[in-house]
Amino acid sequence: MPFIISLITVIHLLFLHQSGSNNPLGLNRNINKISFSPTYVYKDILGILILIFLLINLIRLNPYFLGDSDNFIFANSLVTPVHIQPEWYFLFAYAILRSIPNKLGGVIALVLSISILFFLPLIYKNNFQGTQFFYINQFIFWLLVRTVILLTWIGIRPIESPFIFIGQILTIVYFSLYFLNQLIFNYWNNLIN
Repeated sequence: MPFIISLITVIHLLFLHQSGSNNPLGLNRNINKISFSPTYVYKDILGILILIFLLINLIRLNPYFLGDSDNFIFANSLVTPVHIQPEWYFLFAYAILRSIPNKLGGVIALVLSISILFFLPLIYKNNFQGTQFFYINQFIFWLLVRTVILLTWIGIRPIESPFIFIGQILTIVYFSLYFLNQLIFNYWNNLIN
């Protein structure tokens, strides 16, 4: 897998060198371009150094911060833990799975909640590549971020009365924001054209 990722990175750099980069406005003028070599290399090196510094501090000061407290309980094959949950980065999808009462519908919603993130770049066909001019879409984006954070929080909570209802509402909001975002982008593109 690392070799495949390295190969894809080299292919990406070759295409980037051939066609050049673009900007969020969608304009392809050479006067507005920034050279790749000193600017982005220094920026990436600084970002990697900051990330390594933060990870080393996390490992040295509090190594069990991201771990689960259930990992310190002795294993007992006769007792199932009360609340089994996935890692924190899948908790939003786990909350979507729990919020649908039908098992098959929950599994389909779980798969769709993750696969929509893979197919989103393929359906994104707009004149402008950023959202700096689309204030409604910026609001929808930040509402989606808040929804994912709340779904992650709901995934941690036990399966009880208020949390099930909140999870169902947030699931509807999660899926509807993707469609609403694309409808508003299509509306703006029709106005521009």
